[in-house]
Amino acid sequence: MSLNREEIARTGRELAANLELSGLDRDAVSDALDFSERRLAETLRVGPASDPVDVWLLRDYLDRAVRDVGAGPAEWSVLTDRARAAATQWFALRTAPPVAVAHHGM
Repeated sequence: MSLNREEIARTGRELAANLELSGLDRDAVSDALDFSERRLAETLRVGPASDPVDVWLLRDYLDRAVRDVGAGPAEWSVLTDRARAAATQWFALRTAPPVAVAHHGM
C-alpha cells in the first residue's frame, strides 16, 4: 500500500486536525506511543522516513482520543477501515494504547 503525494498531504492534514481535536499535546502523544519528538513529527507529516505502521498507530490513537473527549474525529479519507483491511496484508499493524484521561487535562 503506497500513497501518492495528494494522499500523503491529506493524511498529514487529517492527523494534525485530529491531534488538535484530541486536546493532547505532542509530548503526551509521544509518551503514550513511545515515539521520539522527531519520530512523531515525521509520522504526523507522513514524511518519507515515517513507518506506515506508525502512521496507522497514530491514526488509531488520535481517533480514540478524539472520541474519548466526546467529539467526532475529522474524517479519514485515506486511512479508512477499508484501507486498514488492505494494510493488514502488507504491515503488522499494532493496537493503539488506551488514552490516559489525565492527558486530556481532566
